[in-house]
Parts: sequence; structure tokens; C-alpha cells
Amino acid sequence: MTRRLARELAMKTLFAHEFSQNNPEEILPQLCEEMQASFDAQRFSESLVQGVIANQSFLDKIIKTYAVEWDLERIAFVDKNIMRIALYEIIFSENTPVAVAINEAIEIAKIYSGHEAPRFINGILGKVINDLPELRKQSLKEN
Repeated sequence: MTRRLARELAMKTLFAHEFSQNNPEEILPQLCEEMQASFDAQRFSESLVQGVIANQSFLDKIIKTYAVEWDLERIAFVDKNIMRIALYEIIFSENTPVAVAINEAIEIAKIYSGHEAPRFINGILGKVINDLPELRKQSLKEN
């Protein structure tokens, strides 16, 4: 299993869900079949999608706070979902090192987003790291 593939599948699922309001439980299996994803990749993607959706308002609040002078609605769907996945992993997952989550987000942005997106995403996630202990405490209060 490659976790990169799983993250890409999660991003594509979340993008489709946000863009067309399609059901993620229907989108992800189709994408996994198309991409011939392993069972482990599908399970990891499912956990990311479910985690992001369950915590989306909290994750969006973080993006709004750190994306100075950017309305959430102006940020491309792809970029928002890449950041949501990375933030979910950084704040809620104990299994993913912070540097890995950020690096994966940047690499996925290089593939699926515009030229400036990797720098933008890196900047937001880099700012978040400075406040990570406090954000983790806030996440516990939110849930």
C-alpha cells in the first residue's frame, strides 16, 4: 500500500463530495476500483475521508485563521481538501509524523493543483505547527 495513493484517493473523494455533493461512501469505492487500490489503501483513505468530514468545521476554522486575507470560499476545492487531510493527520493522527503529513500535502498539490499552491499550502501548514499543542487541546474540546 502506498499512503500517497490513499491520500490522493481521499482528496479526490472529498473534492467530488464538496463539488457535486455526491456521497463519499459511493465515490471512494469507485475511485479505489479505478486506481486498483489495495485493501489497506482503501481503508486508510476511508479513515481520512471520515475523519475530515467529522471534523470539517474545526479544520475549516483553522484554515480561515491561518489563511490571512483569504476567504475559505476563495480557496480552490483541491487546495482546501489537501489542507484538510494534512491538518486532520497533523492534529488527530498519532501515526503520521507532522513532517510527513506536510510533505505529502505539498507533493499532492504539485500534482493536482496550480503552480502557487504548494507554497501556499506549505505556508499555512507551517504556521499551524507553531500552535500545534494548543490546536490539539482545542480539538479535544470540540469533540
